[in-house]
Amino acid sequence: MTSSTKYTEAFVWVWLPNETKPIVAGKLTADGEYLIINYGKSFLERDNAISLYDAELPLRSGALPLLKGLSMPSCIRDAAPDAWGRRVIINKKLGLKGPETDPAQLDELTYLLESGSDRIGALDFQHSATEYIPRSSANVSLDELLESAERVEKGIPLSPELDQALYHGSSIGGARPKALIESNNKKYIAKFSTSTDLYNVIKAEFIAMRLAKLVGLNVAPVSLTKSSRKDVLLIERFDRVPAENGWQRKAMVSALTLLGLDEMMARYASYEELAEIIRHRFRNASATLKELFSRLVFNILCGNNDDHARNHAAFWDGEMLSLTPAYDICPQNSAGNEASQAMLISGDNRMSKISSCIDAAHHFLLDREAALAIVTHQKQVIEENWAIICDEAELNQTDRKFFWHRQFLNPYVFENPSPSQLI
Repeated sequence: MTSSTKYTEAFVWVWLPNETKPIVAGKLTADGEYLIINYGKSFLERDNAISLYDAELPLRSGALPLLKGLSMPSCIRDAAPDAWGRRVIINKKLGLKGPETDPAQLDELTYLLESGSDRIGALDFQHSATEYIPRSSANVSLDELLESAERVEKGIPLSPELDQALYHGSSIGGARPKALIESNNKKYIAKFSTSTDLYNVIKAEFIAMRLAKLVGLNVAPVSLTKSSRKDVLLIERFDRVPAENGWQRKAMVSALTLLGLDEMMARYASYEELAEIIRHRFRNASATLKELFSRLVFNILCGNNDDHARNHAAFWDGEMLSLTPAYDICPQNSAGNEASQAMLISGDNRMSKISSCIDAAHHFLLDREAALAIVTHQKQVIEENWAIICDEAELNQTDRKFFWHRQFLNPYVFENPSPSQLI
């Protein structure tokens, strides 16, 4: 395929629950600027078939209409590469390209068909309806992956030796350089630093994720390592389950999909509406609402205002949803004290304040006292464990001063507090 040629169709393959081999679920067809899916007849006839996501793509024959405002099914878009993966694919297909390269040079079917097969969730995309050929590569060292990531970041074409290793991980989401690795029967996402980082972003995310675990949140396990004397964050994947004859894949949908939105509408995503969906479509709704509220509080306390709707997700088992472990909790650099969350909290309020959380607590079926107890507990745990986790991360004193009371426990978040003890 030349860079000017566009694909017109792709076959959607899926790993059904508890299976280690994929089967074809249907066909995705380009219709102008839209992508339309049809389930295959053989898939619909299976006793164990589940929809890709029932609220959007229920199990029925014929072309499935898109939800209003969408150009492709959102649960399919969840499996497509984001900013970093698109840069890798552009590098591979179009050669020397820098960070300002327009990702619109390639169409969505190209990104689906050209990205690696070990993508987040339980989907993959193929040219054939009968033969599954994974786009993957053998494990390579972190040093090699880091070198290839740096080449992409600088807009330098990848060498053939490094090409496949990084290309394998091109399907995973996010904007930062990353790759996929496997070790000791576990799968990991490796995140790298970039030349444009103004502070140690890798260690900041590690510290936030470790503290999130200590305050009681359900989070993906993380660890720090080094490659070429640079920090690398390893996040254990929770969408893969090792089995005797391979890997099982867990189907996932993002909060953006749950809310029926796409990237252009992401600014309308809200915790309030997500809480409403949890009450009706999730298993263990009450416990899930408390967990989501706790994640919102922690995001504010640690300075993570990049809590957009693709940074929340749920497992889908064909009947009900359940919240995945938390991920991408990364404190953000702030030019001033005032901050706002990527997702609305309640109504039109997205201000990064604890008072915003307390005012919204009833949407999470929490009374004021229960909400305040969560805040007080988290603040105390962060204060008590800050030095311990910084030591674990080998964070220098300069960065500690930079993070403390700027990203972590910034006084701004306690303005207009409810109880005086939160200050």
